[in-house]
Amino acid sequence: MGSYYNFKKVQVVPKAMDFIDIVLSKIQRKTPTVVHPNYQISRIRQFYMKKVKFGQDCFDEKLDQILTDFPKLDEIHPFYADLMNVLYDRDHYKLALGQIATCKHLIDSVAKDYARLLKFGDSLFRCKQLKKAALGRMCTIMKRQKDSLAYLEQVRQHLARLPSIDPNTRTLLVCGYPNVGKSSFMNKLTRAEVEVQPYAFTTKSLFVGHMDYKNLRWQVIDTPGILDHPLEQRNTIEMQSITALAHLRAAVLFFIDLSEQCGYTVAAQCNLFESIKPLFSNKPTLLVVNKIDSMRIQDLSGPERARFDALVADGDVTVCEMSTYTDEGVMETKKSACDKLLASRVEQKLRGTKINDVLQKLHLAEPLARDEKPRPHAIPEAAANRVKLEKSDPNRRKLEVDLEVENGGAGVYNVDLKKLYQLKEHEWKYDKIPEIMDGKNVADFFDEDIESRLEELEREEERLEREGFYDDAEVEMEDSDEEALMEAAKEVEKKKQLLMRESWLKKSKNRAIMPAKFKKRSPADMANAFAERGMDVEERSRSLVRKRGRSESRAALSREPSQAMSLAREQSLAAKRHKSSVSVTRDRSTMGIKNAAQKTESEKVLHFAQRPRNMMAKASESDRRILTKMPKHLFSGKRGSGSASHR
Repeated sequence: MGSYYNFKKVQVVPKAMDFIDIVLSKIQRKTPTVVHPNYQISRIRQFYMKKVKFGQDCFDEKLDQILTDFPKLDEIHPFYADLMNVLYDRDHYKLALGQIATCKHLIDSVAKDYARLLKFGDSLFRCKQLKKAALGRMCTIMKRQKDSLAYLEQVRQHLARLPSIDPNTRTLLVCGYPNVGKSSFMNKLTRAEVEVQPYAFTTKSLFVGHMDYKNLRWQVIDTPGILDHPLEQRNTIEMQSITALAHLRAAVLFFIDLSEQCGYTVAAQCNLFESIKPLFSNKPTLLVVNKIDSMRIQDLSGPERARFDALVADGDVTVCEMSTYTDEGVMETKKSACDKLLASRVEQKLRGTKINDVLQKLHLAEPLARDEKPRPHAIPEAAANRVKLEKSDPNRRKLEVDLEVENGGAGVYNVDLKKLYQLKEHEWKYDKIPEIMDGKNVADFFDEDIESRLEELEREEERLEREGFYDDAEVEMEDSDEEALMEAAKEVEKKKQLLMRESWLKKSKNRAIMPAKFKKRSPADMANAFAERGMDVEERSRSLVRKRGRSESRAALSREPSQAMSLAREQSLAAKRHKSSVSVTRDRSTMGIKNAAQKTESEKVLHFAQRPRNMMAKASESDRRILTKMPKHLFSGKRGSGSASHR
């Protein structure tokens, strides 16, 4: 985990009852819900064991998310650790997270114990009761964490409102007594809008603003006012300033009000500076005298001036004067503080051990003298005697900017890129560049008389038009094969159109189409239909009227074998082509019932059996019943437009 921690990513900590509702709802939605009577006992055990283990996973996932999101005080930057100790009490915070971790461990133990008991469940009822007891014990454990969850949610809300402070970047830290102009100075340097009021402790927490200086990003921290009393007597607001002074590597700007308009004397402000001066060690410190529009250093009386001079006597403190009311000296104070901090950071890096590693990788190469002949630096005479360019000099050389102004300005003037070409002949600069194609110059194949020849062709064309050479109608020559092909295509298209027309007329008859089974048929039609299928109607009618004797079989045998075989083959194929299957639909409700009285009695029994399920709005035994159609934890609270992501 890095030193820079984003507290705004910590997820919401639900209340204990909401926590339980979320998990139980997820178990209901994500696990099977139906146990059929034909299930074996091993499958029933697995069914309820899956619910217990899934509930354990849901609780573990939520609790792990809480333990991971909240920062661990031993792993984050000391500034954040002390700040959280000031705001939330380190012991209380660690105790709450410890209780959540213990809760997770207890839930795992409960799930493990009941999973072992479910392996020996001997009936559906016992397995169900074990599952119910397991989930109930888990929920009871979560209910006991009500206070810890509520405390962590308050900590999360407060952490999200804290400013994002990077402890390692370039920082200006503004501190001092209340109402000495710290917030006004920050509003001048940054775009932060810190509240400024004419009473003490307007600023009650740390505020951060950002600015740019020398192409670098700087952060300015406005701290609450500090009073001059012992450390153990300072309240939470003052301890935030002390924490920032103790842990942030920054340039410290201690503000002092000589006019005493802040309500505190100069002696009290000097005492505060001396009491917190140990926190300024190894940090560039500036003593900023604000409100010089009311009183300057020169206007101080004897004792106060002596006390003030004693503060800066050691030379480690830089004195700056300014007024946020008139903006006098504000930018100079900013520049001085930033320059001192940059120099201090470079000095700290040089004192560190990393600089030695860098110097070992660098080598400065110096050429060795090959003889005793002196070789001084040679500077071209033109460069040495070159006159410095001044815009007011009328004899200076013209630049491209001057030429642009003289020739119409931007958008009109076109830079001449060819005037500086260095060629053998000066007039070659503006020659056209030859066009090369396939390794040859196109100009070599250009006919010089092309224009005269083109004019001659145009005159000849005009003469032919005058003589009437183009007046005769052109005789079109057509190929016989092509003509025949075109005629055949026309016939095909005509036939296609006729077929489409005939099909359309058949479909567009404005009458009801009678089904085939209701059409009237005559005996002659039936005889013709049988004849088309190769069947003799008269022979079939005779066989139905009289008893078939041996004569028919003999008659069949008396025929020629080939003729008899062909006739049987034809009849078999005809029967296969026209065979159709007819399915009979039966009413299942009347199967097994002898008469109407039994049917009436069976309907009464059916309605009586369905009455309990109808009262509970169930379709069958397997239907699960959801008592709460819209759970509160899924449908309460404000959501933005278009946001519909549930847990």
